[in-house]
Amino acid sequence: MNFAAHPPVAEHSSNLLLAALPPQELAQLLPQLDQVTVAAGQVLCEPGDPIRHIHFPHDCLISLLGVAEGRMTLEVGQVGREGMLGATVALGHETAQVRAVVQRAGSASRMDGARFQAEVARNPALQQVLYRYTDSLLAQAIQIAVCSRFHVLEARLARSLLVTRDRLQSDKFHLTHEFLAHALGVRRVGVTKAASALQQQGLINYSRGNIEILDPEGLAAASCTCYEIVREAGALPVQGVA
Repeated sequence: MNFAAHPPVAEHSSNLLLAALPPQELAQLLPQLDQVTVAAGQVLCEPGDPIRHIHFPHDCLISLLGVAEGRMTLEVGQVGREGMLGATVALGHETAQVRAVVQRAGSASRMDGARFQAEVARNPALQQVLYRYTDSLLAQAIQIAVCSRFHVLEARLARSLLVTRDRLQSDKFHLTHEFLAHALGVRRVGVTKAASALQQQGLINYSRGNIEILDPEGLAAASCTCYEIVREAGALPVQGVA
């Protein structure tokens, strides 16, 4: 990771959760925030790890993976500029519950976990914002679990690609077969078949991990209704607290 001196307020405020804080509360956080860069594929935490740092993404995207038996995984959420990694510290949890992997490289504001826990305890405005955000994470995880149990892989892949598109605000991004297999909890051959089916329908173009969504409306039609539910949960408004 690369570190920089405390950047100006505007740069930290590219994270929407931080931007939702009253200006005076954000100003008190600034001296405790460092700007860091994270690389694609970087593992920020594993289940059971102490939560040493809190990350507020600016332009990176972090995948949250549930892990079974140390090797089987399923994506249960994503964290982009709308949120933070380590929100459960606000609920008193001191260890990570998921594997957090950087899906797209970029920058984030980072804060010491213990300092953040103390800040939450003293700051009602921050508490209110975080409680709403953790509720949205739970809603996403529940719906993804339902989707993974009851819906076919092609629809699940469409849902995952659309959610990623929304987070990145781009029709073009890079996701390897291996990453998608880990995220969807399936074998790589299953991802290949599902991606090929979507490509044959003219909905996406997928080559060497480079994905371009050609028909967002058609892809939404190919997805299950879970996409709308997950999108609404992930886009839960985090408004400033008076």
